[in-house]
Amino acid sequence: MVENREKSKIFCYFVSMESDEKSFEISRLLCQWYEENKRELPWRQTRDPYRIWLSEVILQQTRIAQGLPYYNSFIRHYPDVKALAAADEDSILRLWQGLGYYSRARHLLEAARSIVSDHGGVFPRRYEDILRLQGIGRYTASAIASFAYDEPRPVLDGNVYRVLARLYDIEANILDSRSEKLFLQLALETMDPRHAAVHNQAMMELGALCCTPASPQCDRCPIAAHCLALASGKVSERPVRISGLKRKTRHFHYLCLYDGHSLYLQQRQDKDIWQHLWEFPLIEDDATDWTALLASHPEIGRWTGRGASLLACRHYRHQLTHQTIQADFYLVRTGTSAGSPSEKAVHIAVNEIDKYPVPILVKRFADQLEALIS
Repeated sequence: MVENREKSKIFCYFVSMESDEKSFEISRLLCQWYEENKRELPWRQTRDPYRIWLSEVILQQTRIAQGLPYYNSFIRHYPDVKALAAADEDSILRLWQGLGYYSRARHLLEAARSIVSDHGGVFPRRYEDILRLQGIGRYTASAIASFAYDEPRPVLDGNVYRVLARLYDIEANILDSRSEKLFLQLALETMDPRHAAVHNQAMMELGALCCTPASPQCDRCPIAAHCLALASGKVSERPVRISGLKRKTRHFHYLCLYDGHSLYLQQRQDKDIWQHLWEFPLIEDDATDWTALLASHPEIGRWTGRGASLLACRHYRHQLTHQTIQADFYLVRTGTSAGSPSEKAVHIAVNEIDKYPVPILVKRFADQLEALIS
């Protein structure tokens, strides 16, 4: 019912336009505003689909200020898709360290290798072919197709959802997957297909700079005269976001087993968070402290050996999208007859940790390690 009501509202709006040229008035105003106000960013100064793709993947869950150094680093190491395809996974994960969502880094590598093997090293031009690449969904495929090739594909990110929800005073919940079709239709209706690349980037930039989540600058908005939410006094109520997300809490206990020179790392293999990244030996348990952990896991005694001592303990809370990690790191000086925590664990010097891609949570503790053992 909500979707039908919204479609009716949109239909009434567009039929009130006097001509095709008038129907693109919003797009014209947006594009003009964008050319005068856009931020100068490196991926906007190119039509290279590889660099556009890289920027979109990095920025999907990252602010521009944080993502820009990562983008520049990737371009320095891998200036084109062939260079990326030739990289090894650990090198990619090290460059990605701190961005989170490490599966995206692995998908980058898989897609680059597919472009080289299946497309002769030439990035696909058509939306449908781009969409077939590993890790690329409709949003990213639309962004590449429109920004690189001016294909009239609407791009829907959080900024665009917000602009459209306010512009047309949409009551539908943007977190409900059933709303996507409605917003895609609306985005396409608003776009001037002759200027798809500029229009899409203008929509995104307007949401980032002007039509912001809090304290939007409606007095500076180039399309304020067309904004139905502004006219009805509902800007602060749009977009509608009703989340059913439930986060679970996990308790990680990391054992940094230090023998005076070296320590153990092991690679995560299960289909879980941080797959293929490296970490200290881990026990996931609800134990509240070191004593309780020892009592419930006698194998720790075999790993630490006789005469072991606890040198330090640090606690961190790490928030992910769907879960909260409560992590305790125990720095243990191992004693005699200490054993390896697993057959796959590697014994490395303390100063070699930086050679391994680790989750940002582990890096927080690793950065303190030299001070703790000195």
